[in-house]
Amino acid sequence: MNLAALRREPRTTRSYEDRRRAEASALLSSVAARAAIALHGTPLLLLDPDRVRRQYRHLRDALPFVGFHYAVKALAHDTVLDVLDEAGCGFDVAGSEELALLTRRGVDASRIIHTHPIKKPAEIAEALAAGARTFVVDNDVEIEKFRGAPADTRLLVRLAYRSPHAKSDLSSKFGVGPFEAAHLVERALAAGVTVAGFSYHVGSQLDDPGRFAAAAADTLELMGILERRLNVQFDTLDIGGGFPASYDAESAAIDDLAAVLRPVLEPHARRLDIIAEPGRVMVADAMTLVTSVVGIAERADGRWYYLDDGLYGSYSNVLTEDVHPLIFAARDLAATDPWTGRVSAGARTAEHRWATLAGPTCDSSDVVAREVLLPDLHVGDLLVSPTMGAYTTVTATRFNGRPFTPVAIVGRGPTAGQVAVPSDVRRVPIV
Repeated sequence: MNLAALRREPRTTRSYEDRRRAEASALLSSVAARAAIALHGTPLLLLDPDRVRRQYRHLRDALPFVGFHYAVKALAHDTVLDVLDEAGCGFDVAGSEELALLTRRGVDASRIIHTHPIKKPAEIAEALAAGARTFVVDNDVEIEKFRGAPADTRLLVRLAYRSPHAKSDLSSKFGVGPFEAAHLVERALAAGVTVAGFSYHVGSQLDDPGRFAAAAADTLELMGILERRLNVQFDTLDIGGGFPASYDAESAAIDDLAAVLRPVLEPHARRLDIIAEPGRVMVADAMTLVTSVVGIAERADGRWYYLDDGLYGSYSNVLTEDVHPLIFAARDLAATDPWTGRVSAGARTAEHRWATLAGPTCDSSDVVAREVLLPDLHVGDLLVSPTMGAYTTVTATRFNGRPFTPVAIVGRGPTAGQVAVPSDVRRVPIV
């Protein structure tokens, strides 16, 4: 059974963890993955560009009246950018280096928006010189930075919507309320800069479809009030990002979010340019981490396994975002039924124990997970974590002088691109 077949299976037939285990088993036993591990060793991130491509199409199908701009900060990998560029996706950047990644590959500036509310004047100048014209602001000082900008420069005022249930409540740092928003529109008009509309971000990894719908409805209401009061006409609504990915538990799906957003947004689609900045939901499922055991110790609280990747590397998402990817032992994956995702009875009866998984650095806080049920592992045994595409490599460090975890391509990249490892999901033994 291959990965595509697994993904087509109805979601209700198996538990979430069983589905993830079956996918990880199929991937790790593929020729492409085995070849990549043999070539690079561990730790290693396996990137399947097809999953990025399919996720973008899923978003477009679910919300066809929304223009999507991929948030480059989630995973700034060349293959990801090339695949989305080829598919016609727009891009959202938060700094000059992200902008340069796009302009170097010839992405038309009309497809790029700059959404960081706070920017150096030099960054604004670079973006304007590159041809970008849509920017986000949330205070008087930022508006003044655009005085004298080209006439077609367009500002979006960032609104704040507190979402305490989000893993990262971005409105605690950026955005304004309705009264400040009205002031900023007036300030921009006085400075001779066009305010095209509003943007907001409900929070990163927010598993609450209703909050997305409420923020959209509140923003549309505010836009109508200010249009009448200030005698202006807005033409753009940026609904931000925040669409969740599923880590150790299943979160709201794209279709769940679309179901509540569509009735709110679609009536305004003819009048407004509705855009979004998805990042995590586009790439989280596209990358899987393979690590290996480098050390074992018995401590007062039980068995500890030390891995060759940790919180200062690819598992940085655990530290920075409090998300918790599933972790499977390759030994269990080898005994996984590809149809049910369940570990075989023989493997289940083998000795398993609760263990702590720690990273490779000398920092005592570098602990990836506690109380993980694993078979009796040995030095060199492999572990596998799915959902490792978002905010992993981009937030990793070189602490202790350790290199960044390499990325191997195990799927079809852009049509004209070069694939590092052939895509082949034929099953071969997992060792």
